[in-house]
Amino acid sequence: MQTRLQSLWQLFSPNVRLFLLTSFLVGFGFDGGIFSVLFNLYLLRLGYGPEAVGVINSAGLFAFALFSLPSGLFGNWWGVRRMILVGLGVMLLGAGLLPVAEIFGGLWQQAGLTGAYIVIFLGMSLYFVNSAPFMMASTAPAKRDHLFSMQTGLMATAAFLGSLVGGGLPALFARLLGTTLDFPGPYRFPLLLAGLLIVPAILILRGSENVAADDNEEEVADKDPRAPAPAGKEALPIGLFLLLLVVRVLQVAGVATVFVFFNVYLDTHLQAATSTIGLISAGGLLIAVPVALLTPVFTRRFGNLNVVVWSCVIVTLGYLPMAFLPTVGAAAVGYIAIVGLSAMRYPATMNFSMRIVAPRQRGTLTGAGEMAAGVAFTGLALGGGYMITHLGYESLFLLTGALNLVGAFVFWYFFRNFRRKKSERTATPVAPQVAKAIDSTPV
Repeated sequence: MQTRLQSLWQLFSPNVRLFLLTSFLVGFGFDGGIFSVLFNLYLLRLGYGPEAVGVINSAGLFAFALFSLPSGLFGNWWGVRRMILVGLGVMLLGAGLLPVAEIFGGLWQQAGLTGAYIVIFLGMSLYFVNSAPFMMASTAPAKRDHLFSMQTGLMATAAFLGSLVGGGLPALFARLLGTTLDFPGPYRFPLLLAGLLIVPAILILRGSENVAADDNEEEVADKDPRAPAPAGKEALPIGLFLLLLVVRVLQVAGVATVFVFFNVYLDTHLQAATSTIGLISAGGLLIAVPVALLTPVFTRRFGNLNVVVWSCVIVTLGYLPMAFLPTVGAAAVGYIAIVGLSAMRYPATMNFSMRIVAPRQRGTLTGAGEMAAGVAFTGLALGGGYMITHLGYESLFLLTGALNLVGAFVFWYFFRNFRRKKSERTATPVAPQVAKAIDSTPV
């Protein structure tokens, strides 16, 4: 595995290497790491229940959704590298505002926490929306097969380590503060530590160079007979564009529940220890590392479409033990299946979608895709909190599993025509055929 990682690392340009280091720090601190494990537990220790946790999470996720499309446009106007740096700075600001909000009481405290969380997600929107165009523009087409799988694997590694560290930090700070894990203090300081990790991330990325959206573009043959033909300079049909967004919503809805409520479920419903929560979170992310790195092997053998569909099916199966066996062991098995296979679905889907649009359209498509993901997360976070209160966790798990399965079916049904020989695909462009089933108006 180490040799494989080294060989993959050497494929990438200095720009991509610097960005991947930055991704590691973001993953360790925020995206799946310390912040993801501890933020909801911090809210619980402040006295909030699942409904309030859902409202605060949904506010940040809605801001992410609302700002994702403008983030892509800003990247087109002012440069993707600059917008990534601005996004990191905004994330740092939001993390610093969290302890300030804790000073207030009542509704003012909840409003302050919500506002700080919104600021964090505005920064994450700028960061994530512009990351795919930045990496694509910094990498030659022949070396892009491993691009998203490497990013996913590295962030999963970082999130795995961050989950382990995040699960143990509250106990450490509780001893230092002379308090117990029932108080917010032991959770507040690890969250601040996660925010401080953004500082070296900014310094690292400042060493990269600016890139244009169409850098490194050249006419190359598609090596995957099941992948769509490159869009070149043709306009992307709006039907295909909207179809990709619908698929993104359904796929993300299938995993949103565990990212928003899994630690709350373990803490309040199963009474699991904080260290156990961190360990289970880390376990899922540990499985995600080899899964993400092996994605190019599976996509070359079976095609992106089959990899996306079957990974979604297995993710759906992961919800069944969580819905019908309310134990820590069943929750761990389900979580590992969901998070692990999502690490295969994401790079396969991104590689698929990025290759069917022109370089100048990638920022817009990524922004719209992240907006769709934010909508899914928002709906599950806001509605999920109330659903848990009135119907229980089991109903929520079954609902999100069903949405994920629908996403797999929709993706397979509309894109199954991409499974054709290269000669056929060259003679007849595929994307307009798929879009014709919905709408052929160009974007």
